[in-house]
Amino acid sequence: MSDMRGKVALVTGASSGIGRATGEAFAARGAKVVLAARREAELAALAKEIEGKGGTATYVVTDVAIAKDVEQMVAHTIEKFGRLDCAVNNAGIEGKLAAITELPEQEWDRVLDANLKGTFLCLQHEARAMLAGGHGGAIVNVGSVNSFLGFPTGSAYVASKHGLIGLTSSVSAELASQGIRVNLVCPGIIDTPMHHRGRAILGDALYDNILSHRVHLRRAGRPEEIAETIVFLCSDAASYITGTTLTPDGGFTLTV
Repeated sequence: MSDMRGKVALVTGASSGIGRATGEAFAARGAKVVLAARREAELAALAKEIEGKGGTATYVVTDVAIAKDVEQMVAHTIEKFGRLDCAVNNAGIEGKLAAITELPEQEWDRVLDANLKGTFLCLQHEARAMLAGGHGGAIVNVGSVNSFLGFPTGSAYVASKHGLIGLTSSVSAELASQGIRVNLVCPGIIDTPMHHRGRAILGDALYDNILSHRVHLRRAGRPEEIAETIVFLCSDAASYITGTTLTPDGGFTLTV
């Protein structure tokens, strides 16, 4: 288990799913955790839960698509804990699934703003804070197997997740010499609220067919399993890993 004592970790999209599990994992390893998302009630409950287990956590309501929100999120981190060591850019939305001939322009903008522009804004402000701190850091962006694979009616979501590969690679190349590592995690089918919504759209039969025929492990992953991958990438054990895409997907993207 990676020791994160003395570290400060910021997690976006922390109100549920992978983000929530990642916040819990950092706290369990001794990190001071900043939880960010749009839903205050869920953030407050998670911060209280972490504190109740002896951890240290604070939260800040944030819409990552709004530059001022992101600036305030990072400022809150520095004001509260004095530094930023690890940042996990996990916030994202699936948006409306629609054929390309029917997808409203505003829906395209909404998804790209949350998933791609939001990650850009987070990277920008996180990097500034880490550079100002002078002690380096580690950043993990969270993509999806749809960073590689498209699917019908998913053009906005898929485009936003594909974009994270290039964004991560470019920012890693910029920041590595200054002691900041940047990596991308692309989970497969994980048991989160987002994927339960996907099951409802696809139907149980098709969803279970994908699990049993495409996923080598024949099951959905758990948020905690992805959180472990993310914390590893932020730890000293991953000190020579940057600009890399890791795909904890149970074998989904491999040939059968």
